[in-house]
Amino acid sequence: MKNNFKVACLTGAGISAESGIATFRGMGGMWENHSIEEVATPEGFRKNPLLVWSFYEARRRQALSCKPNKGHIGLAKLQEIMGEENVCVTTQNVDGLHQRAGTKNVLELHGSLWKVRCTKCQKEEETFELFEELPPRCSCGGMLRPAIVWFGEPLPHDIFKRALLEARRANLYLVIGTSGVVEPAASLARIAASGGAVVWEINPEESALAYLCQKSFRSKAGEAIDKVVEEILNIDLSLKKL
Repeated sequence: MKNNFKVACLTGAGISAESGIATFRGMGGMWENHSIEEVATPEGFRKNPLLVWSFYEARRRQALSCKPNKGHIGLAKLQEIMGEENVCVTTQNVDGLHQRAGTKNVLELHGSLWKVRCTKCQKEEETFELFEELPPRCSCGGMLRPAIVWFGEPLPHDIFKRALLEARRANLYLVIGTSGVVEPAASLARIAASGGAVVWEINPEESALAYLCQKSFRSKAGEAIDKVVEEILNIDLSLKKL
């Protein structure tokens, strides 16, 4: 049985923080006495690729030590119940925890810690291995860079286009663990609302998108997700029969 009720989600650093992933804000804008501009910008990479790669290998190592939390698992469960075509997760996070929880077709606005791109041949590939030598090299001899959207770089066009489509067709838009101030990601909730979607927020504190929300769950995602999933399924009892 198919159902046309569409749920789209935008997740931010808050949901990953529950798994122990450090956030830029939590770092105070610094990493081992280096500014974020030194380690997360194209200019920083050109100036000191070894420093940038040291930063990202530390982030990759940390992500490998963390596990998906109840928030990640709850969204994966919702997608499993309603179907991949009816639940889409768009994330600002790069840690891959949504995928490890079982969510399919995650739209990663800011790239992934687990993908690298050659600065010479532009080939992109996925790897979950830590590199023995830094900076790593492509088989063509070119230097690899993290396939991350750094400050000052545009979002991947195809990914953002799909995220826009999901926002426009959503009946319910969930904003989870994000401050709502980073653009253009924050615009997705506004676009969903302008298209008639109901917007719910899960966040311990009021975000910049709270004014859009018909309902707010003032707690962490892992604490609220069971209730949120239950309420979504109760919007239309037939969803439970999918």
